[in-house]
Amino acid sequence: MPGPSRRRRRPLRRPRGYLRTNLDLWERQSDAYDRQHRRALSGRSAMAWGLWRVPERELQLLGPVRGRSTLEVGCGAGRWSVALARAGAIPVGLDLSSRQLEKARRVASIARVRVRWVRGDAERLPFRPGAFDIVFADWGAFTFCDPRRAVPEAARVLRPGGRLVFATSSPFRSVVQGRRSDRTDRRLRYPYFSLGEIRYPGEVNFQLTYADWIRLFRRVGLRVEELRELSAPPGRRSSYLSRAEERWGRRWPLESIWAADKVA
Repeated sequence: MPGPSRRRRRPLRRPRGYLRTNLDLWERQSDAYDRQHRRALSGRSAMAWGLWRVPERELQLLGPVRGRSTLEVGCGAGRWSVALARAGAIPVGLDLSSRQLEKARRVASIARVRVRWVRGDAERLPFRPGAFDIVFADWGAFTFCDPRRAVPEAARVLRPGGRLVFATSSPFRSVVQGRRSDRTDRRLRYPYFSLGEIRYPGEVNFQLTYADWIRLFRRVGLRVEELRELSAPPGRRSSYLSRAEERWGRRWPLESIWAADKVA
């Protein structure tokens, strides 16, 4: 199973300001989040993507997982990694929140599967180069960490030919979503070309333009294989969205899923 490199066994550093803000958020909201979204994240929905919970079996973004080493970056309560263990993968789940990892351990114990849980920072992954076949996040680390730091780390720990997959907010959404009200509007609110660190009350997200995402992938040796912009499945409700946001998301993209392979 993938292990930490020797040079990274020192104690975890105090997170940067935005990571500290997001860590405090998840330590505080862990229980409420789990209560609100447990049904959407459990059972057959465990291996499903994004706000609309579109199943991996439909999108097939990860590729074959049996016998593959996987790293879930920003794993939360770890239900994705538990489901991957049941599917025959060799999973590792990483999160900065101790509270979230406590839940992940309980979920794995109840499921009677083996998952290695690691407390760590996606911007300084505590693993040796080339340790994983798949690195992924479903609205995890690449939303709450700076992707200009986290994507190079993901590329470093991928084997040649390995795959990075992650879901996050669409840049399209980021220029129309209120920073205080969280309301998604029909008018442009913010400049597209200055996307980067986005501050909400008590939370910090990150977003890049499409061109900047592609430049970042190319710089670290990743080749984009797919970009999915999910629309709402007919009749589907989302526990993450208000009715108004659902209506918006049936006309315009709320989220993006990137899949990129490490060039051999």
